[in-house]
Amino acid sequence: MTLVSHPMTNVRGMRSTSSFLMSAVVMLGFLGACVDDDAGSADTTTATVAAVSGDVTVFAAASLTDAFTEISEAFMTENSDATVTFNFAASSELVTQINEGAPADVYASADQNNMTKLTDAGNNGAEPAVFATNSLEIIVGPDNPEGITGVADLANPDIIFVTCAPEVPIGAYTQEVFTKAGVTVTPASFEENVRGIVTKVTLGEADAGVVYKTDVTAAGDQAEGVEIPPDLNIVAEYPLVVTKEAPNAGAGQAFVDFVLGEQGRTILASYGFTAP
Repeated sequence: MTLVSHPMTNVRGMRSTSSFLMSAVVMLGFLGACVDDDAGSADTTTATVAAVSGDVTVFAAASLTDAFTEISEAFMTENSDATVTFNFAASSELVTQINEGAPADVYASADQNNMTKLTDAGNNGAEPAVFATNSLEIIVGPDNPEGITGVADLANPDIIFVTCAPEVPIGAYTQEVFTKAGVTVTPASFEENVRGIVTKVTLGEADAGVVYKTDVTAAGDQAEGVEIPPDLNIVAEYPLVVTKEAPNAGAGQAFVDFVLGEQGRTILASYGFTAP
C-alpha cells in the first residue's frame, strides 16, 4: 500500500561503532571460568546478547509526534544498528491502513477504540499496553482574543470552532465533553487530525478547538489553553502494541519495551503526558 497522504518520517540518531558485544563476551568468559584445584578442570559459562537492528516502522497518533521523535532518538542511540521510521496520523486512519495490509511493526493509538479495531481484526502480535494518558484543553490564540472562558462559550455561533470527525480520537473525546456539558457546538470544519486543529488556531483561521493538553504545551507562545474542568474532562488512554505481521517484530518489541521503560516514560512526562 502506498501512503500518499502521510509520508513516513525517518528519524536517525547518532551512530557509533562499539566493541560492546565483544567486550561482554570476553568478560563473561573470564568470570565464568572456574578452575577446580583438585581436578584441574575449568567450567566456562557463555551468554548470548540479542542485538536490536534493522528498520522499525512505527504508526503513531499525531499527538505523539514530538514525544515519540525524541524517544526514537534515545532508542537509536542505545541501538545504533536500528532505524526508526514513523507514520504520524489520526489513530483511525492508521489502524485502517494496518488492517488493510500496510507494513507496520508498532501501532500506538490515542484511544482504546481504535486499538480495539486492530485486536478485533486479529492484527495484534501481543497484548496492547497503555503507556500514557492525556487530558483535554481548549486551545485559543495568544491573549485569548475572543475571551473564551469555558466549554459553554464554544456554542456561540460567532466563535469559529474546529474539531475532527468522530472516528478520530480527539473528535470523539470532544463530543463526549459537549455531551457532559449539555451544549451543542457546530464546527466550522473537520480537520484531519489534532495537529490540524492546532494549526488552524495558531494561524488565526479558527478561534478555538479542543485538543490534548500536550498540544497546547507544544504550541508554546503561539497559543493559550483554557481549562476544561475535571467533571467535564476525560482521561485519554494511549495503548501500543507490536502488530501481527510486523516485518521486524523483535526490534518492534524492543521499541515498545523502551517506551514502557523508565527512559521512555521520562521523555513522555517532559511533554506533559501522564502515567497510566
